[in-house]
Amino acid sequence: MHIPDGYLGPATCGIFYAVMLPIWTIASKVVKKVLKARQVPMLAIGAAFSFVVMMFNVPIPGGTTGHAVGAVLVAILLGPWAACIAVTVALVVQALLFGDGGITAIGANCFNMAFVEVFTGYYLYKLISGSSSVASGRRIVAAGIAGYVALNIAALSTAIMFGIQPLLHQTVSGYSLYCPYGLNVAIPAMLGEHLLIFGWVEGVITALVFKYLQKQDPSLLELKKEVVA
Repeated sequence: MHIPDGYLGPATCGIFYAVMLPIWTIASKVVKKVLKARQVPMLAIGAAFSFVVMMFNVPIPGGTTGHAVGAVLVAILLGPWAACIAVTVALVVQALLFGDGGITAIGANCFNMAFVEVFTGYYLYKLISGSSSVASGRRIVAAGIAGYVALNIAALSTAIMFGIQPLLHQTVSGYSLYCPYGLNVAIPAMLGEHLLIFGWVEGVITALVFKYLQKQDPSLLELKKEVVA
């Protein structure tokens, strides 16, 4: 799902940097205000977890990759704003040190994985789990479904970014200056593999880790309301 350099036009890259700047600002303020000292190591662990999970990626036709992200699990444990920071850190390190995702596309990649996936997954988990207890099986199912759905929504967002490039940037002869694939190619290419493979990986990992924490330390799953503020 990492977008490399050269696949999005300057306008698209600039727009998503501009979109993410206030989101990063709000996230930093919320995390600084509400994250307790004992949760700071968890934030670092969350960033490391997301980083490792995203390193297992597979090339997808169309110029990008497919992989799990781990964003929903981090959101469940620390809240969506802290998860936004954790996934952003992982994406920036990958782009700067490993060339996984373009530097010009950091804003777009963070929008898809650190914002769209995080908040979609977190609130879907809250909706499905409802008022059930932390120890209930319903919470495990909610975590798994949230992970699966949120990853695919993020993949759809990525596909749309790719697919609109031929409409936005063309040469006089009609060739695309950036991503050459339209929506009719980008959406099936991205969603096909994420719906069939990577979404399941994300959902299963999220559910299994949640189940493990239920048994070992359920207090980690008792997210306080102020952490979401």
